[in-house]
Amino acid sequence: MAKRESIDVICQHSKDGTVIPLKIRVQDDDGEYQAYAIQGFEEQERRGGITTKDGVYISSHVTVYECRITTFGYKRRIRLYYDEQSGIWSMCG
Repeated sequence: MAKRESIDVICQHSKDGTVIPLKIRVQDDDGEYQAYAIQGFEEQERRGGITTKDGVYISSHVTVYECRITTFGYKRRIRLYYDEQSGIWSMCG
């Protein structure tokens, strides 16, 4: 099973309760923080009690976001997990 690591996420909370991830901040191998703007995202259908294709078990209170970022000039897809009970964002790494 894949391990999720907690990360910093800047997000917007809309008046209808929608959460929009805007930027992530992760620590690199040297301990330096790197920030990446989220260029687009799609909230995944909430099913709860499933294991995702990348091996992460998620429950019904976890929202999964498929996001697009650019790192070192390359477009990349990442998956963010937001646990509504704890308020913690994470990513597989």
